Amino acid sequence: MTKGLKKVSASEMTHKNPSLRASSTVPERSDSQSSINRSKSPAPRKTPKPEALRTKKPPKKELDGNKWIIENFDNESEPVEIEASISQSILISRCSKTTIRVLGKANAISIDNSPRLSLVIDSLVSSVDVIKSSNFALQVLGTLPTILMDQVDGAQVYLSKESMNTEIFSSKCSSVNLNIMQGEDDDYKEVALPEQIRTYIDKDGKIVSEIVEHAG
Repeated sequence: MTKGLKKVSASEMTHKNPSLRASSTVPERSDSQSSINRSKSPAPRKTPKPEALRTKKPPKKELDGNKWIIENFDNESEPVEIEASISQSILISRCSKTTIRVLGKANAISIDNSPRLSLVIDSLVSSVDVIKSSNFALQVLGTLPTILMDQVDGAQVYLSKESMNTEIFSSKCSSVNLNIMQGEDDDYKEVALPEQIRTYIDKDGKIVSEIVEHAG
């Protein structure tokens, strides 16, 4: 064990030379501070699980009181049908590449985070409310008072002759087309909803906003 040690002469021994004891200093340990710094470093962040590895929830279609809950349908080959009454509302969430057919006259429909969803309805008492659902399609066979769209990128809305009084409210939407049935042959005329707004201050200091229409 002592084979690699260097032999020290009497002149280099501090206990035999007081002058060496007076001038000697204890070197600072370079690894002590680094160990403290390592102990204070934050814990590594957990990497979120990739979407493909997350557990896929089963489709859900159930009536809870007066509310239909439709969730997690994905790439369904057949339409999902709901027979609704005038007192029932419908909540559609996390459905993708699916067609939902609502039979009868329901109260209201809410749609959230459902890309490429197609919805076909007879009539509603209140409204269809669509949030964060890209490439959305809606066909109204009867009457619908109101359509609300928020953060919808790409939509096709088909209105029947009975739905000419439908009001549409859109916010943060793009590429939304309204198809209106006209003529005896029941042909649809496509009209793009405006995306650009011009705002200015008039001579009275009031804020005025108007739609910018593009010709051609």
